[in-house]
Amino acid sequence: MTPSELSLAPALELTQLCKNFGRPAVDHLNLTVKRGELYALLGPNGAGKTTTLRLVAGLMAPDSGQIRVLGLDLAQNASAAKQKLAYLPDDPMLYNKLKPLEYLEFVAGLWGMNAGLAETKARELLTWLDLAQHADELTEGFSRGMKQKLALAGALIHAPELIILDEPLTGLDAAAARQVKDVLLKHVEQGGTVILTTHILEVAERLAERIGIIQRGKLIAEGTLDELRQQTNNGAASLEEVFLQLTDGAA
Repeated sequence: MTPSELSLAPALELTQLCKNFGRPAVDHLNLTVKRGELYALLGPNGAGKTTTLRLVAGLMAPDSGQIRVLGLDLAQNASAAKQKLAYLPDDPMLYNKLKPLEYLEFVAGLWGMNAGLAETKARELLTWLDLAQHADELTEGFSRGMKQKLALAGALIHAPELIILDEPLTGLDAAAARQVKDVLLKHVEQGGTVILTTHILEVAERLAERIGIIQRGKLIAEGTLDELRQQTNNGAASLEEVFLQLTDGAA
């Protein structure tokens, strides 16, 4: 693609994506996420959500199909594509014997960031996520919420255009969850893109501009909440009601 074509490309484009583990986990999945939107990928347990995100993050290779990140083919331009995204799993790994600033500077070094810029950015993120007062503590003593926020800071350190998160609010108290949601919304306001999975359907209903529902590795419904309501002929339904109706029908 030319530079102008890349600038117009979707944030994420999956074409006939497949991954099998004895049975199809991702089954000829076609999915497009526009730039500058918060997209929620929902589905029952075992639907293929986490496998899809891990494929996009380059942590495993698909059996077939294509993944494009901001116009870059992940198979052909892995390094350049990965530079533009960040992946936060549901149980992120931190280094227990590092302090928050040390951890963020380490992650920044992996991305090849200038040391001075990395320190400045790390301190900004720690302040933003209300972790600055814990800067001299080892992460081994952090609560689940503090670890999740530090992992999010690590994902943001290299200013990725696309952030993909697997259950980012699991186990967080209300205050920590609110902070994480504010960070994600701010990223979108600044032109970035967020894709997340969550079993907390109220979160998806409040935050997501578009919602995709997958079951058995296939996309069975997609759109805004109003568009999903139209598919179920229930204009007043909550996302939970829509989700249960669609996944029950697909089953």
